[in-house]
Amino acid sequence: MARYTGPVCRLCRRERTKLFLKGERCLTDRCPVDRRGRVPGQHWAKRPRETDYLLQLREKQKARRVYGVMEKQFRGYYKKALRMKGRTGENLIRLLESRLDNVVYRAGFAMSRKQARQVVSHGHITVNGKKVNIPSYQVKVGDTIAVATKSREIAIFKEALENIRREPVPWLKIDTKKMEAVMLDMPPGECIDVSIRDEMIVELYSR
Repeated sequence: MARYTGPVCRLCRRERTKLFLKGERCLTDRCPVDRRGRVPGQHWAKRPRETDYLLQLREKQKARRVYGVMEKQFRGYYKKALRMKGRTGENLIRLLESRLDNVVYRAGFAMSRKQARQVVSHGHITVNGKKVNIPSYQVKVGDTIAVATKSREIAIFKEALENIRREPVPWLKIDTKKMEAVMLDMPPGECIDVSIRDEMIVELYSR
């Protein structure tokens, strides 16, 4: 699966808001969004006219970058959300929040979603006792997500659990000693750390 490999702080600057792509570092004074408020590129001063299309596009790009999803995959999530009952925008966020890499991040087993994606890909995470190395795996209600027994002594997991400063989410029951989490309910249709106007994404794809 394709993935973005460029500088992630540039993405935050482009969206003019913190996307927390580097985890806890985004909360420090070293964050480029605070130090360099302007958007990247040599033509940053020439701001384009903010049309409805531009605002909708920026919301879609923001959501894509928060969850680390490429355009083709993101569109697939939208089509799936469109077939589900309820508001399409909320369904879209629920699908993204239910990704295994995001659940690992929410549980506090990784400092950022990028790191969570890496530990999943390297086979350090199990779902219901079975190793799963697919970051986009959809976690279901009742599933138990845990750090593999042989991987629990790895420094990155201990560091993440010791330094976590994020608020726990009510839809996850987390046991830090056992390094496992149980998904109690479907995530709400909102991203709790970044403001995403999902209705504008729906409007963009409905054109």
